[in-house]
Amino acid sequence: MRVQTLTLAAAGAALLAPTTRPAAAVPTGERPPAARSEGAVSAADLLDRVRSCDRISRGRYRTDDASSTKVSVCGTRGAVFWKADLDIDCDGRPTARCNRHTDPLFSAATAYQQSDGRHLNAASLPYIVLPVPSRIWDHRDYGIRGGSVAAVVYRDRVQYAVVGDAGPRDVIGEASYATARGLGIHPDPIRGGAASGVTYIVFKDSRVTPIESRRAAVRAGERLARHFVDHH
Repeated sequence: MRVQTLTLAAAGAALLAPTTRPAAAVPTGERPPAARSEGAVSAADLLDRVRSCDRISRGRYRTDDASSTKVSVCGTRGAVFWKADLDIDCDGRPTARCNRHTDPLFSAATAYQQSDGRHLNAASLPYIVLPVPSRIWDHRDYGIRGGSVAAVVYRDRVQYAVVGDAGPRDVIGEASYATARGLGIHPDPIRGGAASGVTYIVFKDSRVTPIESRRAAVRAGERLARHFVDHH
């Protein structure tokens, strides 16, 4: 299921009544777009480093409004991580793939903006969504902010992304259309997404500048992932 993401300015008010919808499985006969893992670090290498959880969140998150609280944020020396579903975030600049017609919950704003002041492009930029800071967990305490680098792992695929948007304070597990597409997950904001099996690894004190540079995110992600695998 997908939860409407929020700009940081509007998050407090909107979180009082978050809007949700269930995510359907990939329709029969439709295959998600092909993708390749980025970089030399394999999905298996990364998953091997996050097999056990040293919980750093005070509580657990839901993956949607109707679910129980079951997702913990875990910490290591160089990264934080969690394992959840993947709901499709199509917010930001309107495109042929992401707009009010393709996504009933579409918002033209993202919590973080490009270097030119425009909102991010979910259809072309791999980014993930973080819950707004709360008693459960405050990502800022771990050197994580807009533009921080993430490795998102699904099955045998790795997609490097940036932190690009903010969502409800008690829900976790959402990423942009482009992130889903890169992982081979059906990216449609209504019918797409993955119900489980997605691992999000966010590297502490990392940042891509400008935030919209996909190439810079991949370069930084490859370097950080290699260090994470070799030194933890």
